[in-house]
Amino acid sequence: MIRRTLLFLSGQDKLKHILFRLPGSRGVSLRFVAGDTLEDAVRAAARLNEAGLRVTLDFLGESVSDHDEARTAARAYGASLEAIDDSVAESTISLKLTQLGLDIDEAFCESNLRSIVERSERLGNFVRIDMESSAHTERTLRVFRRVFDDHRNVGIVIQSYLRRSEQDIRELVALGAPVRLCKGAYQEPPSVAFQSREEVDASFVSLMRLLLDGGAPAAIATHDDRMIQATIEHLSRAGLGADAFEFQMLYGVRRDYQLQLVEDGYGMRIYVPYGSQWYSYLMRRMAERPQNLLFGMRAVLGR
Repeated sequence: MIRRTLLFLSGQDKLKHILFRLPGSRGVSLRFVAGDTLEDAVRAAARLNEAGLRVTLDFLGESVSDHDEARTAARAYGASLEAIDDSVAESTISLKLTQLGLDIDEAFCESNLRSIVERSERLGNFVRIDMESSAHTERTLRVFRRVFDDHRNVGIVIQSYLRRSEQDIRELVALGAPVRLCKGAYQEPPSVAFQSREEVDASFVSLMRLLLDGGAPAAIATHDDRMIQATIEHLSRAGLGADAFEFQMLYGVRRDYQLQLVEDGYGMRIYVPYGSQWYSYLMRRMAERPQNLLFGMRAVLGR
């Protein structure tokens, strides 16, 4: 019930403007968002690198409504690649295709993506395409496959709560595509997505095994102890080394555990969002993990 409520609230712009004015709201966002600017994000990436953590930067924002907004987002991603290259930080980038115009025109979106991936390739970097709601899944995969045919420095995300994901994983493994596996953070109908935690978790474990056994570059994105342990156990059973994949977690979530996994010999990449459009992102993070909601309430109340 809490999860569904928070996912609903993530799309309520009127509430966003109210929360922006609450005392403590900025402190909540800064726990999970590196800051408003690219400079904030690059500084955060450098600090994480010093602690032995890998990083991917994400410029917050989702669907745009016109071509100029999409071009502006594309330029922002290009700027992030240049800023990383000019800094001491080591980081990849993650992006959403709706920011690049997927809901306007698929070919236009693909052109924007290609410009970013090509710049990334010249700079020796990597681009991860985030997955959004199920309404965008097929189009996102279609654009990804076309760009991946020409550029291998691009990867995709698959969500374990979608019923279609097993077939998608099998096809992507056959392509040798880099895949980040996560549970998923959008409100979806039962016809499209598993609804119970047990089903989502079972799907996650099954897809994790398919992904690791397939040998393609893999990222296991979870904060769930049980999913992490299942991954480590599968590595042992399958005779795979820790270099077969990396764990991924969100900025500001389970910081001590992130460092512990690094000490245990596992690669750990931190997803670091930045930008002023943090409301929807923050609501989905709280929906995913109730502990985040408790932290947020304490910050707003000044405790």
